[in-house]
Amino acid sequence: MDLWYSEYQTERLRLGFKIRETLHRSRTPYQDLLIVDTYEYGRMMLLDGMVMLTDYDEFAYHEMIVHVPMCLHPNPKKILVVGGGDGGSVREILRHPSVEKIVLCEIDEEVINASRKFFPRISCALDNSKVEILVRDAIEYVKNPGEIFDVAIIDSTDPIGPSLGLFTPAFYQNLQDCLTSNGIVVAQSESFYLRPNHVRGMYLKYKQLFPHVAIYCSNIPTYPTGHWTFTLGSMTQDPLKDWSKQRAKRLESELRYYNAEIHQSAFALPTQFREWLNG
Repeated sequence: MDLWYSEYQTERLRLGFKIRETLHRSRTPYQDLLIVDTYEYGRMMLLDGMVMLTDYDEFAYHEMIVHVPMCLHPNPKKILVVGGGDGGSVREILRHPSVEKIVLCEIDEEVINASRKFFPRISCALDNSKVEILVRDAIEYVKNPGEIFDVAIIDSTDPIGPSLGLFTPAFYQNLQDCLTSNGIVVAQSESFYLRPNHVRGMYLKYKQLFPHVAIYCSNIPTYPTGHWTFTLGSMTQDPLKDWSKQRAKRLESELRYYNAEIHQSAFALPTQFREWLNG
């Protein structure tokens, strides 16, 4: 018997995966957690029915959410990761030798535990001595973190359920207060094709707080439409001009998606997307 799982990306659009085996299912205090082994994409984690990551294409997400801001900042030492309990962003951040400390603030400890068990290649850096894991609500944490950060990476789920508060102006304002004078923040910001108003909304919220704001993109097959956006805000660095091509080049031999050419081209938006942003 064929076993399939369908992710409803909208009420009228779904993406189906043929499943080899169900590995784990539980109801955490915050969300439904499902891990399956699929024929096309390998192991897959879903939260509340939405694909968070797969063995097959996670690198296209984690490399882009991390290395674009990290290669933009002149000397990133202290990094905050909001969400990201799977460990993929932490793994990528540690490729930068300047990093001295990473604070991972994840609300759902069961996501961390499941990632350690079922995704060891992704979660491999969670036990690094530079990493501090906080199991708590980042919305409350950023109100008084007790330290400041060079780069903040908002590696959250979609803006529903426990992540809804991570997309509000109040959260972004508190987050800005956690950054150094040349700090940078980046967040995943959904698909232009399915949620243009959400992307534009994030862009406008960032424009109220950061002198330099830009949208950039990555191709991630299992995310809605396969075309994903990230919104970046910077206090001093121009995302299109001030990034380190030398550092990007040094990373290329270790990575599968990100490179210097991708970094530069990721900010080039189709005409229709530009029009949506400038609405």
